[in-house]
Amino acid sequence: MKEIINNFKNEVKVIENEWIILKDGTKLSSRIWLPQVKEKVPAILEYIPYRKNDGTRGRDEPMHGYFSGNGYAVVRVDIRGSGESDGLLEDEYLKQEQDDALEVIEWIANQEWCNGNIGMMGKSWGGFNSLQVAARRPKNLKAIIVVGFTDDRYNEDIHYKGGCLLNDNFWWGNIMLAYQSRFVDPKIDSNGREKWLNRLENMPLWPALWLEHTLKDDYWKHGSVGENYDDIQVPVFALDGWADSYTNTVFTLMQGLKVPKKAIIGPWAHVYPHDGAPLPAIGFLQEALKWWDKWLKNEENDVLKVPMIQAYIENSMKPSANIKSVNGRFVGIDNFEKNIKYKNYCLNPYKLTQNKSNDIVKINTPLNHGLLSGEWMGAGVLGESPCDQRLDDGMAVIFESDILENDLDVLGFPLLSVKISSDQEKAMLFAQLSEVREDGFVKRVSYGVLNLALSDDKEKFIGLSDNKFINKQLKLDACGYKFSKGSKIRLSLANSFWPMFWPMPKIATLTLELNECELALPCFDGKDSDMINMQAQSAALTPITLLKEGRVDRNISYDILSDTWTCVTDGIGGVFGEGVYKFDEVDVLVEHNLKRELSLQNENPLSAKYSIIQKMKIGRQGCMMDADIVLTQTSDLEYFYIKGDMKVKENDILIFEKEYNYKTKRHSL
Repeated sequence: MKEIINNFKNEVKVIENEWIILKDGTKLSSRIWLPQVKEKVPAILEYIPYRKNDGTRGRDEPMHGYFSGNGYAVVRVDIRGSGESDGLLEDEYLKQEQDDALEVIEWIANQEWCNGNIGMMGKSWGGFNSLQVAARRPKNLKAIIVVGFTDDRYNEDIHYKGGCLLNDNFWWGNIMLAYQSRFVDPKIDSNGREKWLNRLENMPLWPALWLEHTLKDDYWKHGSVGENYDDIQVPVFALDGWADSYTNTVFTLMQGLKVPKKAIIGPWAHVYPHDGAPLPAIGFLQEALKWWDKWLKNEENDVLKVPMIQAYIENSMKPSANIKSVNGRFVGIDNFEKNIKYKNYCLNPYKLTQNKSNDIVKINTPLNHGLLSGEWMGAGVLGESPCDQRLDDGMAVIFESDILENDLDVLGFPLLSVKISSDQEKAMLFAQLSEVREDGFVKRVSYGVLNLALSDDKEKFIGLSDNKFINKQLKLDACGYKFSKGSKIRLSLANSFWPMFWPMPKIATLTLELNECELALPCFDGKDSDMINMQAQSAALTPITLLKEGRVDRNISYDILSDTWTCVTDGIGGVFGEGVYKFDEVDVLVEHNLKRELSLQNENPLSAKYSIIQKMKIGRQGCMMDADIVLTQTSDLEYFYIKGDMKVKENDILIFEKEYNYKTKRHSL
């Protein structure tokens, strides 16, 4: 249970809104926590578009109040075009966003309360741009902390994976439409109505922005610090959890950086680790405080006297969509080559063995393979984790090991090498690593997908020649898992994964030449680590009144006559089930309902349809805004289509309406 700290060595003053005026006259809205001390102090910057007034307020106070109570100024800034800040937000991670951040850091350094030493931190968008800004090397930035981040915007973000289109590209784009439809609070900016209407009129159709770039081009390379890790010259503390979708980049970042660095990987979803879900949470704020003390206050401590990566190896567990906690242990990695040894398995019909096979295997999976896959990105909501995989594996081609005679710890990236052909120009390969438990349940451990028609660097569409064999390697997601004695290792292969990925335009049959197919498992060979603070703490929680309980309903239905599957996720009262609530300090009500419906007819990949219905309601008595947004994505052989509309009301009067009718080439998809 999280410990709430109410008494700190410093009293804290909170400035609800401070304008940061940039050189071009743009005003950015900030909220500042100041420790009440005589001397100048270091500062911590969090710089994101999610509205400091009524968006992230619930998590800001417990975290930033904690840092400030321990002697740090904290500045939470809404980036250009978000919250009450001026301007338009035209896309993710633009150079303009970084340029503004450099000015913000300079502004902070010049304040009378700041000693010039600045750290930057964030989760998700804030983790991305902390790395991006660090790569720009502002002189006052001394260290960063990143959570749920990426170093490769094409391969390791919410848009594409392995060159295949994630359906969360559409989901996230829809959420950004709702987020950016919210009003500018007149209590902060009395002239904000014009700013708000201009924002509504000119905001992009977010999912369409990203459908224009189906290959790893310069658009995605911008902001991907993995293109040159040496650009980053400040110490980096990186964290994420196995239930999140960004864990791969913890490993690649630690391998690529040459600066002082460390990382922690737990069992959590896309949340800060002191809010860890599933449990156990950790004392993230205490760990972060030691990091700041080391690099911003120049205090000697043991922050680097730990393994480079401390990772949670999860114990064997029965699969469930409702996992609240995960048993396991933390282990340490100091050297990848020393601590992780690969064990190779050959693919035989239908076994994992040490002997090669000369057989050929065909893969032609029903399009609805993947129904029980869970979410690509876990947000800490029950129902997100993958269920028992026996149903999905029944549609796939599976290979199993003999029964394990001893426990086996796997930590890192499983690698699958294949010699493969396709009878269609475009095709996907899906691979999943699972544990077949003694009780028969099948627990997913890792998975990966690959668009076989792309070059290895994902920069070119090559296309597959009719039944011509090629060699490919598929890197499955990093994992930390203990296969138990008495269980079996299972590899399942398929060429579809719905509803997580959009299907290829035609049904393909893949052929494997097994004599050149191999699975390599990263087996952990190292020591346990007990050097993490396991007591979660925070400052006092943000005053919130819950007005209505929220929930997330999930169901799958099947129309036998049309052979059509429909998957529905319905966030009622809150996208993540958080309910309808009011921030008491600013008297703002927040309600966000989002319903997703994905349908697909098994014999027709062009029947794929994804609809999202949203209602965003925010405001207070006499100043209430409602946005109703409905969008649907479909495709044919050549094009993607997005159609729908947005209607926005102010105090129940329609003030804005926009129709969307978008079309773009499928290109490599």
